[in-house]
Amino acid sequence: MGNTITVRDIDPGDKAWLRREARYTGISMEEFVRRLIREKREKTADETRPSQVFERYFGPEYGVKLPEPSRHGYRPFVFEDEDGGEA
Repeated sequence: MGNTITVRDIDPGDKAWLRREARYTGISMEEFVRRLIREKREKTADETRPSQVFERYFGPEYGVKLPEPSRHGYRPFVFEDEDGGEA
C-alpha cells in the first residue's frame, strides 16, 4: 500500500475545479492531483536557488569570506557593557 495523505477543508470551488479537470482529462481526481504535484516538483527542481546565485558571484575565489551556514538562520546577540567590551 502506498503513502496516504488527507487534505481537509478544500475550498468547494477548488474541489469542483479538480473534479472537472480530472473528468476532462479522463483520470481520477487522485491521479490528477498526483500529476499536479509531480509537475510542480519537476519545475521547481530546475530553478536556481538564491544560495546558488550568491555562490556564483561571491565566495573565496572572489575574495569574499562567507560565514558558515547556520542551521536555523540564527546568530546569538552579544551584549556589550558600557566600556565597549562583551558582557
